[in-house]
Amino acid sequence: MSISVMFKMLGEGAVVSLLIFAATLVFSLPLGLFISFGRISKNPLLRFVTKFYISVLRGTPLMLQLMVIYFGPYYMFGIPNSTSYKFYAVAIGFILNYAAYFAEIYRGGIESMPQGQYEAAKILGYSKGQTFVRIILPQVIKRIIPSITNEMITLVKDTSLAFTIGGIREMFTVAKAIAASQTNMLPFLFAGIFYYIFNLIVAFLMERVEKRLNYYR
Repeated sequence: MSISVMFKMLGEGAVVSLLIFAATLVFSLPLGLFISFGRISKNPLLRFVTKFYISVLRGTPLMLQLMVIYFGPYYMFGIPNSTSYKFYAVAIGFILNYAAYFAEIYRGGIESMPQGQYEAAKILGYSKGQTFVRIILPQVIKRIIPSITNEMITLVKDTSLAFTIGGIREMFTVAKAIAASQTNMLPFLFAGIFYYIFNLIVAFLMERVEKRLNYYR
């Protein structure tokens, strides 16, 4: 196999990895925020449900969760597994898993805010919603950027777990297949370089975002 063909195949795998990464972030970040609201809610039932959800999703392997989401409908309800469902199953698994981690990051940021800011906003006539959106949330985002960045870097590497569901040819799966057929370590080297550069870009962009938010200091 020529280097150009190898790069083409790895490039197609890289696109799938990028799609998994993007879909996970787009949906898990807002979902995690809503779950964090339940986690700090005054409603004991809602608090229990969200705490249990977070406990299960953080306490079990992502690989196992992907298998349950993909194979579960068939084994539990007899629903046939379709090829088109594979990517959706991966996306759902990643979104639900990372939303649990992001929820705890949000919760930590929200609970770290001084109570005096809420009281001052109330005196100024802000509603609870206005206080959170205009005053609390921007500061929370600034505080949690380093933790969010760490999770994003982990997500880049975790996209390789999509191989759990056969047929999802992301970067690692393609590299493994090429290496096995060609008895060559180069595909793994190229895959490692891809993940490293991807993470460098993520870290650089998030550092820029953090610097842009420095006016909250």
